[in-house]
Amino acid sequence: MIFGLTIEKLVVIGVIAAIILGPERLPRYAAMLAQAVKRGREMLGTAKERMQGELGDDVDWRSLDPRQYDPRRIIREALLDDTPRVATASATASAASSAQAAPVAAPSAYTPGTPPPFDSEAT
Repeated sequence: MIFGLTIEKLVVIGVIAAIILGPERLPRYAAMLAQAVKRGREMLGTAKERMQGELGDDVDWRSLDPRQYDPRRIIREALLDDTPRVATASATASAASSAQAAPVAAPSAYTPGTPPPFDSEAT
């Protein structure tokens, strides 16, 4: 299936072209189509050779894929990442000692009629 064209659609297009062009012009247009396809293949082959010549044979195509920068894919992979984060023993020990040294008070609930808490570093 090329560009959404199936075999049946190509046959219908061919029959319509044969009817419209007629038997005297059809061979000439078929030869022109064959030449265009041949030139297209040659151009594609030349472009492929040139790209391999400039980039080399050991190209990592995954690193050149622009789909890797899709924000939806990045977020999906980040959310579905099941690898646990391993904390080091020194970080755990320092966190435990700081929690014992300076306990953090839980934020108090907001009461109506008083001004809301303001964090000057957040703005």
